[in-house]
Amino acid sequence: MPKSKVDLYAAIRRDSRHGLSNRALQRKYGVGFLTVQKALSSAWPEPRKQLPPRATRLDPFKPLIDQMLRADLDAPRKQRHTVKRIFERLLDEHGADEISYQMVRGYVATRREEIRVQAGRGVVEAFIPQTHKPGAEAEVDFGDVTVRLAGELVTCYLFAFRLSYSGKAVHRIFASAGQEAFFEGHVHALNVLGGVPTSKVRYDNLRAAVAQVLGFSRQRVEAERWTAFRSHYGLEALYCQPGIRGAHEKGGVEGQIGWFRRNHLVPVPEVATLAELNSMIERWDEADDARRIRSRPRTIGEYFTAERPLLGPLPDEPFETGRLFTLRVDRYSQISVRTNRYSVPVRLIGRTVRAMLHASELVVHDGREEVARHERLIAKGGCRLDLDHYLEALVRKPGALPGATALDQARSAGRFTPVHDAWWAAAVKAHGERDGTRALIEVLLLGRHLPHEHLVTGLAAALKTGALTADAVALEARKAAEECHAEEPVPPTVGRSNVTSLASRRLAHLPPDKRPLPSVAHYDQLLRLRRPDRPTT
Repeated sequence: MPKSKVDLYAAIRRDSRHGLSNRALQRKYGVGFLTVQKALSSAWPEPRKQLPPRATRLDPFKPLIDQMLRADLDAPRKQRHTVKRIFERLLDEHGADEISYQMVRGYVATRREEIRVQAGRGVVEAFIPQTHKPGAEAEVDFGDVTVRLAGELVTCYLFAFRLSYSGKAVHRIFASAGQEAFFEGHVHALNVLGGVPTSKVRYDNLRAAVAQVLGFSRQRVEAERWTAFRSHYGLEALYCQPGIRGAHEKGGVEGQIGWFRRNHLVPVPEVATLAELNSMIERWDEADDARRIRSRPRTIGEYFTAERPLLGPLPDEPFETGRLFTLRVDRYSQISVRTNRYSVPVRLIGRTVRAMLHASELVVHDGREEVARHERLIAKGGCRLDLDHYLEALVRKPGALPGATALDQARSAGRFTPVHDAWWAAAVKAHGERDGTRALIEVLLLGRHLPHEHLVTGLAAALKTGALTADAVALEARKAAEECHAEEPVPPTVGRSNVTSLASRRLAHLPPDKRPLPSVAHYDQLLRLRRPDRPTT
């Protein structure tokens, strides 16, 4: 038997063409006269009749709800009916005890927009497909992501630069979404792409670029450094409308950030540093060149190969993306940058230094000399202290070392190891609290000249032999360094020509020297002429 009504009609029409009568078709398929007539008149069955909507208990109150919704058209925006208020009015003013809140909510959800459209207040949301020229346009945005960084769950920010034609996107994760990260993300993306879009680049109204939005127009008061950056690279910015409407104007990068987050950052990545995570992101970006966007006939990489020669050239000179601060060092040997505090060497207390704040690090200079380099703090109100910056002061105040904040941070970072603690405890037991702590500080000062791993090896060897002095640790550390250098393989000299100095070449051609070796035996006769010492009275 046919499985559906379409199959039934097809079978009846086929058998009718083979000569079966209407009566025979009715008996064969078990249908009536009208069904056979309908099948012979049309190959497609008539659509099933729609039943009239079933009456509900809300029907008597629908005109009242419509009246309230029409009144909202001219009411202040913050004083319009909510579903809860409509339901309460129906109960209090009209005695609608037989209806439920869910019934009112379902009706208002569809009816409110219908009334706005009927009154000419609402516009059906429509999206217009766009065609982009190769090498002309791009979109830029930030998106927040969660990362387990050094064992701690933190919120970071994903920068995305996407070419509109090929869909080629470059990503970078930063600790903040400030202007420094905004600039560094552009520099990285433009260097990877090998050029600059020749037409507009779409942005939302992020504070790194826009200082003020002028009314409802697209005119903006730009941040001065952003204007200088755009001028340096030749970027032409187009700012989207504020709010959710503006997000639709750069839907390509909005969707790209969501796709990248779902496909590469799930589950939550666990890394030690952001540099490690960004190296992984670079590999993911290269792998994404092989995928196709929806039903496009070619891959992203194939489109980008055709688009890359059409990008504008990069400038010859680099642009300084960091922000410069001139700061005074306080008595705690710290400087304050963006609500966070960072340490500098104690010899700079009271002096003015220059701090260059980048997206991921802070570099401090005294004149032309770099005196400190810190990883940028993510949270506000934090401090990052380097134990090495306080060693000169701790030599004079050894009692301040056990409770020093810099020591706790060095332990957390793994710079002050359990081997340090064991050697320190043994030195205090042998030399006393003050002298043992000073011996440890002298060992820490050795870290300015010796690699950290060799110094730890020297501490372990000195502790094993009971040598609890800084000199013994230095000797063992240098032994470890020499052994490490001795184990390093000698680079092969394949393909290199042996170079012989001119002096060695001349000495090789000299005749052999057959003269006897010099002797000092003739001077022995002088010893026999020496007078004996006179006795003293």
